[in-house]
Amino acid sequence: QVQLVESGGGLVQAGGSLTLSCVVSGRTFSSYPMGWFRQAPGKEREFVALISRNNDRTYYADSVKGRFTISRDNAKNTVYLQMNSLKPEDTAVYYCAADPIGGAARVWGQGTQVTVSS
Repeated sequence: QVQLVESGGGLVQAGGSLTLSCVVSGRTFSSYPMGWFRQAPGKEREFVALISRNNDRTYYADSVKGRFTISRDNAKNTVYLQMNSLKPEDTAVYYCAADPIGGAARVWGQGTQVTVSS
């Protein structure tokens, strides 16, 4: 059974940076595209970034393009989200997702809180 465990969230000032990590258990990690989503208080969960199985294609929400970078290390079963130039509106619980399709996914992580103070 595939399980996802996120880490790296926390409190940061506007303009700062954080790197989220998501470790995936199971030997099928490299078979899945991986994504990051987020959910702010009172809002729907939204797409943030996606990376292909082979690490050769990435996609971003317009709101984070140029500031966030998704990457993966298939040897370590880990996907990362490097977040730079953080804004208060980036405050949310960030979720890692295996094999996301639209707003659904094969497996979700438990989420990690990111809070950006102004």
